[in-house]
Amino acid sequence: MIAELLSVRGVRHAALVSADGQVVAKAGLGDEQTAAELTLVAAGRAVIGSLQSNLKSAGWQELLLDVEGGPVLLTPHGDQILLTAFDEVSSLGRVRFAVRRLLGNA
Repeated sequence: MIAELLSVRGVRHAALVSADGQVVAKAGLGDEQTAAELTLVAAGRAVIGSLQSNLKSAGWQELLLDVEGGPVLLTPHGDQILLTAFDEVSSLGRVRFAVRRLLGNA
């Protein structure tokens, strides 16, 4: 399922991470990259939790992190988070569309 995202121009890798921080599925990621991406997901969860608490909001749609290695899109999927790393912010629209299609939200 996740490997489909690699066919989208600009997508470098993707991972589906469970609520307890375990990788459920991944595509295009080596073991060293996986550890780094799990750190990003954990940080993203902390930011999202803080924002939800401060804004008194129960849900969220997505979080874009523009980090040194390139942009990373975090998208909720039930209690899991789909991480999609891609080449540049200008590809965001194409990546968002592909993620929504994959997750059945298009």
